[in-house]
Amino acid sequence: MTFGELARWERGSERVLVSTKILDLRSVRFRNPAKEIEKDFVVIHAPDWVNVVALTPGNHLVLVRQFRFGANAFSLEIPGGMIEKGEDPVTAGTRELLEETGFGGGVASLIGSVQPNPAIQDNRCHFVLVDGAVPTGPLHWDSDEEIETSTAPVADVLAWARSGKITHSLTIAALTFLEGIRRI
Repeated sequence: MTFGELARWERGSERVLVSTKILDLRSVRFRNPAKEIEKDFVVIHAPDWVNVVALTPGNHLVLVRQFRFGANAFSLEIPGGMIEKGEDPVTAGTRELLEETGFGGGVASLIGSVQPNPAIQDNRCHFVLVDGAVPTGPLHWDSDEEIETSTAPVADVLAWARSGKITHSLTIAALTFLEGIRRI
């Protein structure tokens, strides 16, 4: 595959339009030197996220079902959350897995990363595989979380993603990485 030459836009000044607990909405000035265009673009600045593909010794995936305010509906997905400042994705993934589900243990490794929506966001979502996850401790939900935890055979979860029962795009991306390394 061959692509033509595109001019790289140069990032300039920026200002925060709105700052919240989980993200900043910024106005960022960009300039295209080839076209002599300069414009402001809205960019969502958020911390990186982590999603966890936790496999039990019996080859089941750990899943969570929780209410999602953006969709105004319940969502079936894999555990995950925000990466704390200075925290690496694997540490964040094992922390989120334990906090949300009580599962831990096993061997944890980074299996991939994506840009959730590079048109308007500047963060990344990292996918951590925890192989050999077992119930190990108490739950530590945030005040706005109420999570139902379950496990299901990997083949069933993949079928649910393909059929539309699982609609969370980052969960589907994580399952794609899992398929690539496991050839399930």
